[in-house]
Amino acid sequence: MNDQPDLGALIVSRICHDLISPLSAIGNGVELLEMTTPPGPELSLISESVENAVARIRFFRFAFGAASADQLVGRSEIVSMLDALSRSGRLRYDWEVAEDVPRDRLKLAMLLAACTEQALPQGGRIVFAGQADALRLSAHGPKVRPDPDAWERLRHGTVSPQAKAGEAQFAIAAAMLRLSARPLWIETGEHGVEIGF
Repeated sequence: MNDQPDLGALIVSRICHDLISPLSAIGNGVELLEMTTPPGPELSLISESVENAVARIRFFRFAFGAASADQLVGRSEIVSMLDALSRSGRLRYDWEVAEDVPRDRLKLAMLLAACTEQALPQGGRIVFAGQADALRLSAHGPKVRPDPDAWERLRHGTVSPQAKAGEAQFAIAAAMLRLSARPLWIETGEHGVEIGF
């Protein structure tokens, strides 16, 4: 077992932590302006952009940040993050898991969701179901276009030496699966993507 800290994940956690505070302050400032200024498209655009940025950073912190098996993440925190993410984009995320989830399992779930996002170029719906130790992810949309090579590497827990920044989620998820030796099943087709882990 590797006892060395994951420096990349720690850096992501630090960056996300440091960005959340100023973005939240901007959001609070916009709310104050809305109370004293007639509503207009400019304030609405700023408010929506800040909410979108905060939601993405929370998502990135769970997906790419540091995670341990002994730290639980509450269902309400997960639902809050995914609801905010759903309001700010073309994808709808639904968390149907009733219990709290270990942070490392949530990390893998969010990485796999990020993989799935790329297979839904026109948007769609991503649903998480099951229990904390046996999660399922299903994704459907008007157009499903998974990258066959990226998904095949994920199935086998391999990382491409030529991986690009846009494929980071595939590489990190594959490495996590290989280290944990967890079983993974994936079905991709023209109507959707189904993952169990």
